[in-house]
Amino acid sequence: MQRAERMVSVGEIALWTEEFGDPADPSVLLVMGSMSQGLLWPEEFIGLLVAGGRRVIRYDHRDVGRSTSWDFAAHPYTWHAVKDDVVGLLDALGIERAHVVGHSAGGLLAQWIAVEHPERVATLTAIASSPLGGGEGQVLLRALTGEPQPAGSLPGPAPAFVELFAKAAVGPPPEGRAGLIDFQVEMARMLHGTVLPFDEDAQRRFEELLWDRAADPAALGNHRLAWAADPEFEPAGALGGVRAPTLVVEGTEEPVKPGHGRLIAEAIPGAGFLAVEGMGHTLPPEVHEELAGAILRHTSQDTVGGPN
Repeated sequence: MQRAERMVSVGEIALWTEEFGDPADPSVLLVMGSMSQGLLWPEEFIGLLVAGGRRVIRYDHRDVGRSTSWDFAAHPYTWHAVKDDVVGLLDALGIERAHVVGHSAGGLLAQWIAVEHPERVATLTAIASSPLGGGEGQVLLRALTGEPQPAGSLPGPAPAFVELFAKAAVGPPPEGRAGLIDFQVEMARMLHGTVLPFDEDAQRRFEELLWDRAADPAALGNHRLAWAADPEFEPAGALGGVRAPTLVVEGTEEPVKPGHGRLIAEAIPGAGFLAVEGMGHTLPPEVHEELAGAILRHTSQDTVGGPN
């Protein structure tokens, strides 16, 4: 599989970027969630998209992985900047329009870009995400602090999610590389769900890789600070204006945003919805073929090439 990685300048920062496939093929931009490296888009899944005739791009957000990490106090930002980075990356790569696929908070960013820059989004796919304007961050914060959810709020996370973070809050914080990797493995197990097999040894090796390749492993916490700097960043009531063909995907075992995918699909005119049996909040090998097949069919609705 043809692939190349490089650092791409976007404004004052540099984003680690990896491209797969033929640059002349339709471009699929993969946008991962908050505090998550681009490597969370599995290579096996990407290979299926490339085999289907797609140019695939994954990248690390600012303050994550190998991309630019800053002292947040000296260089504060909000999620507006993280969203603008996505558009800036398309500009830097010379891509006028792309099939944008977002996971979790990356799906929120993808929706936001489809609202603000409809000319840049050939198709939209949101996986394990929440509806733009729904205030997902406030819902999660209230769940973790035990504050009641107001009427009309998005559904809260599953008990397993709350229990893990409650335990982390009362216990001693993990220390050093080993302790933090242990916590990441435990979190990955919870996010994975209880239906599909979970390979703890493989997950631990992956978490070690993520830690070791990060320019500053602690910098990903800046994404929380960016949210706290402007928790009302999401435009409300905008999804009805999305015109890009939209596919929404949610696992039947989603522990963080259960039912949120249905709400996205209901809010966007003509959106399709796919429930993936057994999938939680992660992208395990068992779902790669179903997920890649759905995205290939969805992105065939629009022919968009490589650099223009």
